[in-house]
Amino acid sequence: MSFTHINEQNQPKMVNVSDKKITKRTAVAKAIMFLGTEIISHFNNEELITKKGPVFQTAIIAGIQAVKKTSDIIPMCHPLLINGVDIDINIIDNENIEVFCEVIIEGKTGVEMEALTGASAVCLTVYDMCKAISQKMVIKEVKLVEKTGGKSDIKNG
Repeated sequence: MSFTHINEQNQPKMVNVSDKKITKRTAVAKAIMFLGTEIISHFNNEELITKKGPVFQTAIIAGIQAVKKTSDIIPMCHPLLINGVDIDINIIDNENIEVFCEVIIEGKTGVEMEALTGASAVCLTVYDMCKAISQKMVIKEVKLVEKTGGKSDIKNG
C-alpha cells in the first residue's frame, strides 16, 4: 500500500477527488482528558463558569470553529462545506472528561481529520480556560471511533 499524499516523484501532493462520487460522510472522534479533582470539583451541573466564560460551552464553540478551519492547519486536507458538527463533553469521573466530536458532510472526501481536529481543539480550550486552577491537565487520547461513507466504514468503539 502506498501513501495517497505522495506523487510519483516522492513529493507531497493533494489527492485529486474530482472523480469521486458525492456521498454522505460522517466521522466521530473521541478525546479523553485528565483534569484532576482540583478542577473537576469546581464544576457545577456539568459546567464551570470562569472569568473567561463557561468552559464547556466555549470549548464546544472552539471545536466547531476548528472543524471548519481544518484545511487551514492540516496541509493536505480539502476545504469542505460542513453540514453539521455535534460536540458532547462529559465528566466521566472525578478526574477525567470525554469529548465526542461528530462531523457530517455530503462530499467527495471524508471528515476524519475535521473530527479529530475538533476534539483536539475542545481539549486545548478546556486547558486554556482551566490552567489558572491547575496546569496538571493531560490530553490522554484523541482517536477516530467511527467513520461512514466513502470506500470503507470504520467502527473503533
